Amino acid sequence: MEFSNPILVWAVVGLVFMLAEIVVPGGIIVLLGAACLVVAGALGIGLVEGVVQSMTLWFISAIVLLLTFRQVTQRLVGGDSHVDNTDEAIDLYNQVVRVKQTIGPGQTPGRVEFQGSEWPALGDGTTIAAGTEVRIICRENIALVVEPISIEASKN
Repeated sequence: MEFSNPILVWAVVGLVFMLAEIVVPGGIIVLLGAACLVVAGALGIGLVEGVVQSMTLWFISAIVLLLTFRQVTQRLVGGDSHVDNTDEAIDLYNQVVRVKQTIGPGQTPGRVEFQGSEWPALGDGTTIAAGTEVRIICRENIALVVEPISIEASKN
């Protein structure tokens, strides 16, 4: 077996690309491998000769295959289609947290524990004692605006 045979080289590179799709899924590498096999076939029947024509045919066939079959391979292979919420305020809203440092009276800030860290918190103007469970209403700059949870709501 001779490795200077361009038909064999293009075919082996094409098969390696196609097998690499198992390791790096996405549907693109398999199409690049198919383009290599197109070049190996064209070299075998004598349509192209030499490195320059082979590379040109590979480039053109890779572009055509990518534009033609990209949607098909995406449906077969799949991909990351998870879309996260980009509005952080929605994630904060209605979360129940515990007051770590007394909030109020008036606009005197206190501190609450949320997601494992302490945040500055503003209340509704009344005094909210440490240890009380409160609900996050919104965020104002870096401070969380909270309201006390009523006793009836906390039982549910």
